[in-house]
Amino acid sequence: MFNIDRRLISNFDWITFSIVMTISLIGIMTIFSATRQPVESVQSAFFLKQLIWLVIGLAGMALFISFDYIWLSRFSVLLYTAGLVLLLIVLISGRIGMGAQRWISLGPLSFQPSEFFKLIFIVMLSRHLEFSGDKISISAVLKIFFIIVLLPFVFLFKQPDLGTAMVILILFVLMILAKGLHKKALVLILMISLLSLPFLGSIVWTGLKGYQKNRLIAFMDPGIDPSGIGYHIAQSKVAVGSGEFFGKGYLNGTQGPFRFLPEKHTDFIFAVFAEEWGFFGSVLLLSLYLFLIMRGLDTARKAKDEFGRLLALGITFMFSVYFFINVGMTLGIMPVVGIPLPFMSYGGTALLSNFISAGVLINIRTRRFSLFY
Repeated sequence: MFNIDRRLISNFDWITFSIVMTISLIGIMTIFSATRQPVESVQSAFFLKQLIWLVIGLAGMALFISFDYIWLSRFSVLLYTAGLVLLLIVLISGRIGMGAQRWISLGPLSFQPSEFFKLIFIVMLSRHLEFSGDKISISAVLKIFFIIVLLPFVFLFKQPDLGTAMVILILFVLMILAKGLHKKALVLILMISLLSLPFLGSIVWTGLKGYQKNRLIAFMDPGIDPSGIGYHIAQSKVAVGSGEFFGKGYLNGTQGPFRFLPEKHTDFIFAVFAEEWGFFGSVLLLSLYLFLIMRGLDTARKAKDEFGRLLALGITFMFSVYFFINVGMTLGIMPVVGIPLPFMSYGGTALLSNFISAGVLINIRTRRFSLFY
């Protein structure tokens, strides 16, 4: 299983590694600034915890680089089954926090299985699509949906973790399109989607919690209640806009430290960064994410096999979806759905999952030559 070769070192993807490390360190700096308490002169320990998780993430990345990624395909069914069991355990006896039941506690530690399930889902879907032929028929799409997508979607929706549930649906659609569809299947799916959209919307709306409905209402009409349900978006826009072109300077932001902006070190960390570094700094940060996405797409193009291509595409799509949704909700052009910014937002499980995913990307690029078989 493990095959350490000197060629792995000479062909190591230092560019992807450097990008994720740079973003992660920027994230720790921003967490430090966002969670400081200037009035009491007391510093929160959030950034220290994130730094510890960064070290753990590097270990996880090293582990997933050390063996040939083809083993992920061979163990995909086992991994997928284990992921579903963990999601089911969350529903039965998971820890509740902030109105959602998403965590499993193991003594003093807790982790969020849905963060790891995203990668497991991509592995399973890639393994299945690998043997689906050049073009996928409508029957194959339905089969994949009912076997691989439906059950985890229901489990995630019931937690409720609407953000992750929507992400796996989006990943399913993107990877199906990347693999290729018969024209008739594509037309039929589009027609069914358009016709069923009102009915699905009604079903989803009925199943949403009160705070989730308020988030959607605030997105549709931000000015309806700026001190209530629209408070998150309003304060986020204030933070981003007050940064102007060059920002207020590091540790000079006010929206986060003075607690005007909720979830400042998690979902809305980009707003804290934009306030301190302005438009100029934000463009540089967004460029790093763009380079990561382009590198991921190039890794998929150069993969030595179909499984590696699909796996690299799925991971790149995942980073892209999380990035665009998080920045979009920070700017008020997307609804607030609890989507963290990859490598930057505070959260140990999410950071570890992101580093493992980046490790798989590096693995695919490093072993792109058939000599590694």
